[in-house]
Amino acid sequence: MRATRSLFKPAAAIALICLIAVSAFPAMAQKKGGTLRLYHNDNPPSTSLHEEATIASVTPFAAIFNNLVVFDPAKVHESIDTVIPDLAESWSWDSTNTKLTFKLRQGVKWHDGQPFTAKDVQCTWRMLIGKGGETKDFHRNPRKVWYSKLQDVSINGDYEATFELSEPQPSLPVLLASAFSPVYPCHVPQQVMRTKPIGTGPFKFVEFRRGESVRLVRNPDYWKKDRPYLDEITFRMIDSRATRMLAFATGEYDITFPSDVSVPLMKDMKARAPHAICEMTTTGVQINLMVNRVNPPFDNPEIRKAMSLVLDRKPFNTILMEGLARMGGAMLAKPEGEWGMPPEMVSQLTGYGPDTEKNIAEAQAIMQKLGYSDAKPLQIKIQTRNLPTYRDPAVILTDQLKKIYITGELDILDTPRWYARLAKKDYTIGLNLTGVSVDDPDGNIVENYSCKSERNYTQYCNAEVDRLLAAQSSELDKEKRKKMVWEIERLLVEDAARPIILHSSAGNCWQPYVKNFRPHANSQYNNLRFEEVWLDK
Repeated sequence: MRATRSLFKPAAAIALICLIAVSAFPAMAQKKGGTLRLYHNDNPPSTSLHEEATIASVTPFAAIFNNLVVFDPAKVHESIDTVIPDLAESWSWDSTNTKLTFKLRQGVKWHDGQPFTAKDVQCTWRMLIGKGGETKDFHRNPRKVWYSKLQDVSINGDYEATFELSEPQPSLPVLLASAFSPVYPCHVPQQVMRTKPIGTGPFKFVEFRRGESVRLVRNPDYWKKDRPYLDEITFRMIDSRATRMLAFATGEYDITFPSDVSVPLMKDMKARAPHAICEMTTTGVQINLMVNRVNPPFDNPEIRKAMSLVLDRKPFNTILMEGLARMGGAMLAKPEGEWGMPPEMVSQLTGYGPDTEKNIAEAQAIMQKLGYSDAKPLQIKIQTRNLPTYRDPAVILTDQLKKIYITGELDILDTPRWYARLAKKDYTIGLNLTGVSVDDPDGNIVENYSCKSERNYTQYCNAEVDRLLAAQSSELDKEKRKKMVWEIERLLVEDAARPIILHSSAGNCWQPYVKNFRPHANSQYNNLRFEEVWLDK
């Protein structure tokens, strides 16, 4: 087998990157032991990462698992070039770029002592694509669409697995590096994985007390013999953001929950905890307006267009993020985004230009033509999740919709109910934060906008968009692929598919004695295993 083009890394290059990764952290004497204390801002729906779509589950449970490949934790920008080995020692594509073969590590054990083999890789992805009867225990499969080109996973002995595709998919290694892509044990039922997960990762599951706490302990048989450094990781659920910030500032916790420090709160955090290390980053999370387009009167494209036009993104940015958010289409905006439109193209999109008064007037005219006015408003409920990062923009959205005679009442839902409603498409209007675990079109626009995707919560379906999504997914030339993606972004805006308000920025803080912790700049999801983290105290 051989690798093709720079997107398909040869095994020799992988080995070199792995050596670089091992030496990437500062050469200082790491200390073993101690408990890493984190708070959690929410209640995880379950412990099964393959069935969930929220960082509420990834943050406390990612350290239990391994992937075939991961993003280098030492490199803050994630891309195909920062993918390094994990349970796979190396990988290579065949000459057709439709077979990706992984050479697997030997001697790896699951937390219950069973050996890890290629059969586990085969079982995991057969469950995800619904091949045979192996998917019957999944309650949800939110990223099944990632693997629409995957026909099967074949194995050759215990330590080689080949992903067999119907056509090329250059993004596959990136998708496999997502925290949402762990390898599951073939011998453990999914009912167990939802409550007491078994992995091969650096930490073992001990306890999940719903609404209260999570506890993980060091895996003494981890295949990386000197990892992890920590003895334990604990999480405690704290509903109040003010309480969370104060608890961190007084030293009760070591790291803030990912991107929990809002831009307006960063100054206060620095004042309360002047010795803490704090960084502001883009999060890979987009604030967006969701309209269930099968529910009248929102099945009328004119109403959806009016709602898209009335969005004034500047107040959202100013109030929520002091101007530090990025503005773009469906893909993460530049400069952090690998695929985002150039700013001059973004400014030409419908509703994005500087003339907001013109946009509002056009939206008002549409609604007046449909019979709505101040005297006869359209009354709706706007559903959102019970977190400040959702509630705050929902309040601004409600205020802006009043300008086009839509009177909204907020309907606040806790996390399990919120995701259950979305999965069932049981809502009409929603203010959502869509977390994108990998900055790649297949991990974002295919997942959120293709007709048959489980996470296409608005039930948007456009045959031309689906055609372009399939074409870009198999395109090996990255520049050609980008142009296809930009055309898709333009169509999504024209269709008011899921109007993007902002790409979020937020802060992460950690105590100065926490070493080797590096938040990544274009996703908050994929650096939460903590196996390289140690405490200098």
